[in-house]
Amino acid sequence: MTHRVVVTGTDTGIGKTIFSAVLTDALVASYWKPVQSGLDEETDSQIVQRLGRIPPNRILPEAYRLNTPVSPHLAARIDGVAIQPDDLAPPMLDRPLVIEGAGGLLVPLTDHTVFADVFSRWKIPVVLCARTALGTINHTLLSLEALRCRAIPVLGVVFIGDAQPDTETVIPEMAKVRRLGRLPLLDPLTPDRLRQAFRDSFDVADFSAVGA
Repeated sequence: MTHRVVVTGTDTGIGKTIFSAVLTDALVASYWKPVQSGLDEETDSQIVQRLGRIPPNRILPEAYRLNTPVSPHLAARIDGVAIQPDDLAPPMLDRPLVIEGAGGLLVPLTDHTVFADVFSRWKIPVVLCARTALGTINHTLLSLEALRCRAIPVLGVVFIGDAQPDTETVIPEMAKVRRLGRLPLLDPLTPDRLRQAFRDSFDVADFSAVGA
């Protein structure tokens, strides 16, 4: 089986879907969002397909599609759906797979299970996306602690936003993790500019050598 990677974040709305798009493109991978909350606007799968220029056959269907853009446990309750975390299993593919979580690591899937619990069962290496804005040191170190408490392998940290050299140095040093690179804020955000930003700031080999 080829390699797989989980992309998660320290919070919601930090740009992990954008990074998932460009990583899926760079790895010539398939993309899977296990749980999508909110269907009225463009979904994360649709964003990844558009920004990464990913062929439709490499965008895998979500296990759960929930209507309301809130935490999955609440969205499922509103929809009358019972999420079964134990049934969530990454698809078996003949190509790399990028899996994107929802919000942060401790976002509830059910009243008793958070995303990190599922990642712990999978034991797939995690890329943690973090803002460079104020407050990110605390949020990132807490997220890394949550990963380590569950013995989830950490590939490294991806920073998203304007350059903050001290923050980008302190977090990897304190947490003993790799700084994989920084994705700048792009305006306009286009597939071509996103692809070039990845090439300028990341080494695809850092992501393509991870285990199954």
